[in-house]
Amino acid sequence: MSRTHLPLNALRAFEVSARHLSFTKAGQELFVTQAAVSHHVKSLEDRLGAKLFRRLPGGLALTDEGLLLLPVLRDAFARIGEVMERFEAGQVSEVLTVGAVGTFAVGWLLPRLDRFRDRHPFIDLRLLTNNNKVDLAGEGLDFAIRFGDGAWHGTQADELFAAPLAPLCTPRLAAGLREPADLRHLTLLRSYRSDEWPGWFAAAGVEAPPIQGPIFDSSQIMVQAALQHAGVALAPPLMFGQELLEERLVQPFATTLRTGSYWLTRLKSKPLSDAMQAFRGWLLAECAG
Repeated sequence: MSRTHLPLNALRAFEVSARHLSFTKAGQELFVTQAAVSHHVKSLEDRLGAKLFRRLPGGLALTDEGLLLLPVLRDAFARIGEVMERFEAGQVSEVLTVGAVGTFAVGWLLPRLDRFRDRHPFIDLRLLTNNNKVDLAGEGLDFAIRFGDGAWHGTQADELFAAPLAPLCTPRLAAGLREPADLRHLTLLRSYRSDEWPGWFAAAGVEAPPIQGPIFDSSQIMVQAALQHAGVALAPPLMFGQELLEERLVQPFATTLRTGSYWLTRLKSKPLSDAMQAFRGWLLAECAG
């Protein structure tokens, strides 16, 4: 069936008839006669070379071919209806789905989203959070913002900025810290990357103690634990500027450990839509600023 010559009237007649299992009720919904609906369906069956309905004394029943076709048409017509409603409301929006690691989403992106919405009011941004493990295709993401070295198979990656790690804790815990070795006496909160604390101690010129604190899959949750005096988090200060500004957290030592950067990633096989281009341009400009 040629895409340029789709029998839209016949397809619509079939979809409505399949919902009602009645040509008469379909005709009432479409404001045409029962005979016109039946004719459209018959022409579609002839074109497909398959029966879509079984005509029964009490009405209609879908054949296997009809059952195969119905959900596709139902979804297609529903999407067309949604777009038409946007036109009628005078606001045609384009959906943009972005996944982001929770730390970046909460600590950096959310405070700036108003600026993006003000500049691009007709982009319907949908933000999903993750712990850095994403499936761009499987999750239907236009972009994923994640942390690492930028080398993800099959993706195009734009570096946003580095976010070095440093110890963060409450002022109460920091009061007893004079030098990095003093951290050995406190609970060290960990991420799933086991080399981070040893790497930081090496950068500070101190032998790392055994690291036995609880493990978190999100820096956001780890820092929440630190705010409750559960221990010292090793997290990017750049993502917790408000807590540091309000002195609910402090960074007791200047030594930092760079383990990667935040990146804006997309599938190489996915062409840039207008909404994607707008978001990418805005995000890169914000990061540069």
